[in-house]
Amino acid sequence: MNRQPVVAGVFYPVNTQQLHQMLNQYLKDAETDAKVPKAIIAPHAGYIYSGPIAATAYARLKQARHLITRVVIIGPSHRVAFKGLAVSRAATFTTPLGKVPVDQKAVEEIARLPFVEFLENAHTYEHSLEVHLPFLQETLTEFNIVPIVAGDASPEQVAQVIDMLWGGEETLIVISSDLSHYHDYETAKQLDQATSEIIEKQQYESLVYESACGKVPLSGLLKVAREKLLSIKTIDLRNSGDTAGDKSRVVGYGAYVIE
Repeated sequence: MNRQPVVAGVFYPVNTQQLHQMLNQYLKDAETDAKVPKAIIAPHAGYIYSGPIAATAYARLKQARHLITRVVIIGPSHRVAFKGLAVSRAATFTTPLGKVPVDQKAVEEIARLPFVEFLENAHTYEHSLEVHLPFLQETLTEFNIVPIVAGDASPEQVAQVIDMLWGGEETLIVISSDLSHYHDYETAKQLDQATSEIIEKQQYESLVYESACGKVPLSGLLKVAREKLLSIKTIDLRNSGDTAGDKSRVVGYGAYVIE
């Protein structure tokens, strides 16, 4: 089974050349010599809105282009309600830039957990994972993915899966989340700044869905970071009013790294 693209043309260009050009410009604008992160938190909206923010995290993978060979991506479910975490039997995920293989061994391993199940309809129209794939295709050489959609799951459950898949320097963890939704520009800035402080302090118990739509996967990563005594840093914090949207009703985006 191959998972065909469901977001091309809506969240990013379906034209391969346009997609390359867009991503390369975002990554060039965000170019940095900062350390390669072990984990990133990045947004999943349409590229014209959140692409520049996501690029500040993905630009840091440059030095690990040949080193990172597996990416664990956990994003929230926007369309299907279910308990636990959902994986897919798909062998590959497809974007206009090509196919990305799935680490099926890792998927089978976590599927043995009682709260992880194969649930194809949770993946069928879900954009929170697929928006990240072209960024990975532009920044890494050869890699596979462990795609996980989070439903109603506890921080402990998500943290257990992240721990199982943590690996070494070959593994990158990606948590997909936007921040506040549909406030005016100034209100959103205040709310998102408060959320960023919660994230940096790893106070996942204080997160609510209004703070971040990816509250579930985000909480699991924060729990792991706290237990491993790791630090989380905010590297970008903007909203759609800063990029391509009206300032009367914006969506917030943040990029964060664990190095």
